Amino acid sequence: MNYYSKLKKNSMPRVFKAVDVEKEEKELRKDYFDRHTPVIFCADEVSKGDKFPVKVKIGTDYVHPDDFNHFITYIQLWNRETLLAETRFLPGTFGNKPSNPEVDFYIVAHDVSMNLTAMCLCTQHGLWSSEPKAVKVIQLI
Repeated sequence: MNYYSKLKKNSMPRVFKAVDVEKEEKELRKDYFDRHTPVIFCADEVSKGDKFPVKVKIGTDYVHPDDFNHFITYIQLWNRETLLAETRFLPGTFGNKPSNPEVDFYIVAHDVSMNLTAMCLCTQHGLWSSEPKAVKVIQLI
């Protein structure tokens, strides 16, 4: 039974965050958490109106499966409650070999500051969230 069939109709999916787990359990299951947790890589400070790259990578030390019924189906980038970008994957995208799915998004900074969060969905283990990444947006005169 996969993640989708476990959801009740019209129910909000549970979001997994490694920060919600006690340190001891996180250490014991570090491979499980690492292979599912999105990580955001981008500048800490950007100029207002400029396009800048944001890399989202799933896992850093451990790879995630890319099987027909167990794969990362999408990666999303959020600024607070606003969805900025999304990419979707099909099974076999990575040659049916375990990997660290990653995507580069290019977004334009409009706000005074941004609080970016990445989300990804594993077909077997649900919805996962990154730690928030603060980005200061500066106004050049």
